Amino acid sequence: MKILKFGGTSVGSAERIKGLTDIVNPEERQIVVLSAVAGTTNVLVEIGKAYLNGKKDEAKQLIIDHKNKYEALIKELFSTENGYKHGKELIDYHFNLISSLSNDLFTPIEEKIILAQGELMSTTLWHLYLQERGIQSVLLPALDFMKIDEDNEPLVPFIKEKLEAILAEYPDNTLFITQGFICRNFFGEIDNLRRGGSDYTASLIGAAIQADEVQIWTDIDGMHNNDPRIVKNTTPIANLSFDEAAELAYFGAKILHPQSVFPAQRYNVPVRLLNTMDPKAYGTLISKDGGQKGAIRAVAAKDEITAIHIHSSRMLLAYGFLRKVFEIFERYKTPIDMITTSEVAVSLTIDDTKNLTDIIREVEDFGSVSVDQNQTIICIVGDFGANMHGYAARVLDAVKHLPLRMISYGGSDYNVSILLDSSHKTEALRSLHNRLF
Repeated sequence: MKILKFGGTSVGSAERIKGLTDIVNPEERQIVVLSAVAGTTNVLVEIGKAYLNGKKDEAKQLIIDHKNKYEALIKELFSTENGYKHGKELIDYHFNLISSLSNDLFTPIEEKIILAQGELMSTTLWHLYLQERGIQSVLLPALDFMKIDEDNEPLVPFIKEKLEAILAEYPDNTLFITQGFICRNFFGEIDNLRRGGSDYTASLIGAAIQADEVQIWTDIDGMHNNDPRIVKNTTPIANLSFDEAAELAYFGAKILHPQSVFPAQRYNVPVRLLNTMDPKAYGTLISKDGGQKGAIRAVAAKDEITAIHIHSSRMLLAYGFLRKVFEIFERYKTPIDMITTSEVAVSLTIDDTKNLTDIIREVEDFGSVSVDQNQTIICIVGDFGANMHGYAARVLDAVKHLPLRMISYGGSDYNVSILLDSSHKTEALRSLHNRLF
């Protein structure tokens, strides 16, 4: 069985929803995971914020405006009176539900219920469209099998047990449809996967049922060797290892969320990145042995980075110093991206500055602190194992004319990372591309 995930742009219009039937093969056993229609989740977030802030009139207007967009979508999507009738009943139900929440005490629980409506609508609309076309499909409610624990981590054994039992009820069916992103939490309430969204859902399902392949369909033909928005003549990478893909995704390759790689990697399920606009393109295949030995594969950039530099003579010949510093970041649930150290100083970077003021206040107890904002991490991914030589030198030679703030090398066999001011990002990406590829 294959898992096919389609993002918001792939179901962003009636034309694209119809176009899914050109990609999905009803003769082949598969589960199709859909995101919400493009733009829907952002609007649902705004409605939730309006309710939380007591702005019911603002929420009401947002609901009316967005429902009108869905009215136009179903008029274009369905060609029969009966099909349109079912589509109209569907969007009436969901938007009435969203409207009814204004009468309740609005909490984060209701907010997550609102967020879930986008995927519930997109999956059912496509299911109804397939019915109109005479194509048999089964709608699998993700809320029946997708669950996270008290630490918001997915319960893969639970997902496996529930999903296999549901699939066993339909031995003769081949096409199944389910929602990405949404799930139930440890208490049985409607929740979401947060990190990775629908990509994560597809990877978790693939891992749970040991699928032949997980396909992530987007609007670009695979993962490129640099940012095509900034650099000319980039090319898609045919094959990547799980580790290489995770590094690229974490450090800026937007096509895939890094979290969505890990379930597939753990259970060794290949992931293929494909383009809905060009279904015949090979895309990128991510697998256990997909890497290319002795090669630099790609460059990615992560913006809005803040660097924190701590200088303290108390570090010299001391033990426990870094642990105390890291405990501060742990307390504020703030992940660290890069870190470099010397005998009397440590520099590290973060991308979540929500608690920056409090973190700095506590870190200052250990020494003098300086902060650089508007920084960019550029990650160069390839085979940098212990037996390889010359590649790091090529990377640094490509950016020798730019002021680097930090360099990270040796923490992974798969990347060299550099930190520089964001004003130098474009020049760095282009220079690296010209020298490395």
